[in-house]
Amino acid sequence: MTFVATVLGADWQTLADAFGLGGIYALMAVGIGLVFGVLRLVNFAYGQLVMAGAYALAFAYERGWPVWVGIILCFAVVVTLAVAMDWVVFRPLRGHSPAVMLVATFAVAFLMQSIALLWFGPLGKIAASLSALNQPWTISGVDIRKISIVATAVAAGCLLALVLLLGRTRVGLHMRAAALDFQTARLLGVRANRVIGSAVLVSGLLAATVAVMLTVQSPLVTPDFALRDTILVLAGVVLGGMNRLISATLGGFAIGFASGFLGGALPTNQSQYLPSFLFAAVILVLLIRPRGLFARAGQQAVERV
Repeated sequence: MTFVATVLGADWQTLADAFGLGGIYALMAVGIGLVFGVLRLVNFAYGQLVMAGAYALAFAYERGWPVWVGIILCFAVVVTLAVAMDWVVFRPLRGHSPAVMLVATFAVAFLMQSIALLWFGPLGKIAASLSALNQPWTISGVDIRKISIVATAVAAGCLLALVLLLGRTRVGLHMRAAALDFQTARLLGVRANRVIGSAVLVSGLLAATVAVMLTVQSPLVTPDFALRDTILVLAGVVLGGMNRLISATLGGFAIGFASGFLGGALPTNQSQYLPSFLFAAVILVLLIRPRGLFARAGQQAVERV
């Protein structure tokens, strides 16, 4: 009863912060869902791309560089690592089983985390170049942090742009064809490497955007930065339904909103129960709707983007 009363008593500030975290998680879900749709790959190393971008922002902040230089460096580092990851690891293993690819993403994730630990140390770095976005706007008497509004707007804008890319461009058409049947698409003239490279590039751009947003909310960058967030987003993608990009994005937003809402509503002495509540809810939803909470009726669970 105490838990229910606490949740029902949550204020508008908590709801606003939950929307902001939901927007960031939705951005992560878009990138993860896109890679899964084209490559059939659940990329557990996605969070380490975000971590690398956060370290790039911290590097620029420590040297007193302008904010825009740090953001450009962040995007350059993340996109370069994403493309290198595809060329060095994923492309040579593309013909192997999904289990091999999955283990490879685990190996890449922990390798990047270990490199960050050796290079930057365990204490972490500060990336506070966009700390002004933590300042609130007062709307109808409620203090809403700027990052909450910006994150939600950016997530919606990126999803809209990606939907237009998939539906209105030649590259997007090839992505959709490869997502439905990769081998047949290749036989019909779709250039597989170009399609996969485009998906990896877009996912890298989204990971860099997430890095910028997350460092506003959590400016301390450590080697395990974004690791917990990636696990939650992966659970949210499954929760929403991996069969469609929009449903996966909604699942990421849902689990981000739930995490932010419960994290703000629960008292400090009960915050350790937050992961238990979230993953118990995921299991319950999947028992009731195995295809995902937002998947349309009649769609198969393994349908691609």
